[in-house]
Amino acid sequence: MKAVFFDIDGTLWDGKLRIPESTKIGIKKLREAGHLAFINSGRARSNILDDELLGLGFDGIVAACGNYVEYKGEVIFNNCLSPEEVRIIIDTADSCNMPIVLEGPEVHYISPDGFDKDPYVDYLFNKLGDRALLTTQYDGKHDINKFSSDVFPETDYETVKKNIFGFVDPINHDGIVHEFIPKGTSKADGIRLICDRLGIDISDTYAIGDSNNDIDMLSGAGHGICMGGGMEKAVKASEYVTDTLENDGLYKALEHYKLI
Repeated sequence: MKAVFFDIDGTLWDGKLRIPESTKIGIKKLREAGHLAFINSGRARSNILDDELLGLGFDGIVAACGNYVEYKGEVIFNNCLSPEEVRIIIDTADSCNMPIVLEGPEVHYISPDGFDKDPYVDYLFNKLGDRALLTTQYDGKHDINKFSSDVFPETDYETVKKNIFGFVDPINHDGIVHEFIPKGTSKADGIRLICDRLGIDISDTYAIGDSNNDIDMLSGAGHGICMGGGMEKAVKASEYVTDTLENDGLYKALEHYKLI
């Protein structure tokens, strides 16, 4: 039995949330062959709720860059920033012109200013409904696993570093979009937790991703697979580069490793 871990964005679906038919067939065949399939995403659990996506039939979910893990619907790990740390993050972001999205298993908190006409933030408000709150509403009652932000030329990033880099690690996606996760954590932690839980050897794990927050997952799994067109660092961290998402890259990767 093998365990395969799939990133969501750019791996399972494209920028318009479209899942290729070949991906659906590939995951179905993977599970029919007796292997396990897991989501392993930077998204927090409260932002992994698409019916079509979850309907593919995953055995578990690693969310928030390894800081939240479910197996068969049971939460087996939930690593959170402390309320005191979250308050420092909010105050720093407000004073440094850095809009943020605090991400947790139940809700997201979003800066009321700074995300003008941001399609992703619009998506969060539309998709999450009453689970999308404003940072001004944060009261310490909801768990926060990580946060994301936009970093602009006018952002006081030096103060951001001084105030919060003691307890979070940054992931720079494109110079503007950044993720910040609890220090020393990564998607690879989720793979190890699943392996420990199920007695799977790390050599029998496969990770498929495309971006900078996948690097530790790709290098930490037994076999790291980068989607065609993935970020340069993700390509370098991988054992194998498959075709693009649009050209049935995920299905071809499962075929390449004889998992289907």
